[in-house]
Amino acid sequence: MTTPLTPETAPDFDAYATAAAGLLGLTLDPAWREPVLMNLRVLHQAAALLEGFPLPDEAEAAPVFEA
Repeated sequence: MTTPLTPETAPDFDAYATAAAGLLGLTLDPAWREPVLMNLRVLHQAAALLEGFPLPDEAEAAPVFEA
C-alpha cells in the first residue's frame, strides 16, 4: 500500500515538467500543462507501488534475449 500524495510528500511536478521540457528542447503548450502534470502524478504513484513491492534477496533479474 502506498501513501497518497499530499502537498507535503509530493514532488514539485510543475517544476519538473518545466525543467524536463527545457532539457529536451520542447515547448509545453499551456493547454497541455495540466494533463502532463496529471500523467506525472499517475506515473509517480505507479512507481511507488513497484518500489514498495518486497523482493527476496534471492531474486534475480530476468535474462536478456537478443536477436
